[in-house]
Amino acid sequence: MGSKRRFWYDTEFIEYPNTIDLISIGIVSESGEEFYGINYECNYDAANEWVRENVIAELPPLLHPSYVNTPDSPWMTKIVIAQKVLGMLKPSKEDPVELWGYYSAYDHVALCWLFGPMINLPPGMPMLTLDIKQLCLDLGDPRLPEQGKGEHDALADARWNKKAWEFLEHLNRPKVRPPPLEIED
Repeated sequence: MGSKRRFWYDTEFIEYPNTIDLISIGIVSESGEEFYGINYECNYDAANEWVRENVIAELPPLLHPSYVNTPDSPWMTKIVIAQKVLGMLKPSKEDPVELWGYYSAYDHVALCWLFGPMINLPPGMPMLTLDIKQLCLDLGDPRLPEQGKGEHDALADARWNKKAWEFLEHLNRPKVRPPPLEIED
């Protein structure tokens, strides 16, 4: 078993008593493969004003309900989103994945709930998402690259998560390689 395959993701969601309702999810792989899904079954009426103005208003339009779950539409049912997430991540005990997000606690819950309770997570799916902000704090809280536009779009945020992680990993690399150890005979 080699190193884990990394994925960066983000979700947009509605939080209200006793639940986090997934609006959308964006995922980016190390190789640049991307996935974007919008939850057709979300209870959009439960959104607060901020979510309506900053997230829902920016979603691509659903032209007609018959476009849900079609190949060219990001609008999907939760079960199809879950299937597509698994199809992209392909987690297994032999080939687990590593997930990264930014302030990712709620994102992880929204992702896990695609599969039901945490005990129903597919084999190889981590029970945590590693947090870019935690890594940032561990490195002295450097200023991260600007995102530009697209904030609160799950796919744009996932792309930025990868960019921020790469920036931090570059800072985290040793600047000078230590000299090799000399072994005496």
